[in-house]
Amino acid sequence: MPDFTDEPWLAEDTAQLRLYALTGGRTRPARALGLVSRVRAAPGLAPSTVDRLGPESAQVLEMCGREPRSVAEIAGRLGVPVQVTKILLSDLLDSHVLVPALPPREADGSDPLLLEAALEGLRSL
Repeated sequence: MPDFTDEPWLAEDTAQLRLYALTGGRTRPARALGLVSRVRAAPGLAPSTVDRLGPESAQVLEMCGREPRSVAEIAGRLGVPVQVTKILLSDLLDSHVLVPALPPREADGSDPLLLEAALEGLRSL
């Protein structure tokens, strides 16, 4: 009988299984989100809603509670692939835990804060 006590593949497979479980096996988000799409916590969330969230969702909510964050930044801070992050964020948007953070009407596409947030998220990937 083979000895499986010290198999190097175990850690890698466990990480893949975790991502699969996190997305429920899905490979595409229900919403179209770009790397620089920003989200923020929905105002007035009930504590019971927060208590039902999984660990990654709770981390996202904590990150987005003070200020909007980009998809790239959230992915980098969570340490999960961008596609997995988009699925997680899409679910949170559909559950009304997060809301899209829209830039002010007078904002232009060269907003240095938005670009810096996206760059920071990409660097941490």
